Amino acid sequence: MSFTEQEEGLMKESWEMMKQNIPELSLRLLTTILEIAAAAKSMFSFLRDSDEIPQNNPKLKAHAVKVFKMTCESAVQLREKGEVVVAENTLKNLGSIHLKKGIIDPHFELVNKALLRTIKEAVGEKWSEEMGSAWGVAYDKLAVAIKAQMKQEDSQLPSNP
Repeated sequence: MSFTEQEEGLMKESWEMMKQNIPELSLRLLTTILEIAAAAKSMFSFLRDSDEIPQNNPKLKAHAVKVFKMTCESAVQLREKGEVVVAENTLKNLGSIHLKKGIIDPHFELVNKALLRTIKEAVGEKWSEEMGSAWGVAYDKLAVAIKAQMKQEDSQLPSNP
C-alpha cells in the first residue's frame, strides 16, 4: 500500500500540531495504554514496583517521549520512502527489548489503539477517518519492522533442549 499526498498531508499536519505538546501527549499515550489494559503496567520495568501515578514517574515520561516521537517520525516518512525505515541499531535494540519483554501481536494492537485515541484527542476537530487510517497504516508498518527484528533475534537464541 502506498501513501497518497493527502494521507501524508494529514499526518504531517497532525504531527506539526502534536509536536508542540510531546511531553503531555507522550504521557497521555502510556496512560491510555494502562487505561485500556491495566495489566500492561507489568510490561514496563519502571512501573512494575511503583505506585506512583504515571505523571509523576520521570522514567515513564522519558520512555513515553521516545515511543511517541519515534512512532510519529517514522510514520511521516512512509510516503517519501514507501516504507518505515528505522536505523539498524535502533531496530536491533527494539527487537531485543520487545522479545525479552514477551511482547506479542495483541500488545502491538493495544498500542495502536492507544496511539490513535491519543492523536484523535490531540488534534480535536481536525481528526478524520482518513487521518486515523493513515496513522494506523503507518503504525502497522513500524510494528511489522519491529516484529521482523524480534523474529530474527529469536531465531538467533540458543534452543532449549
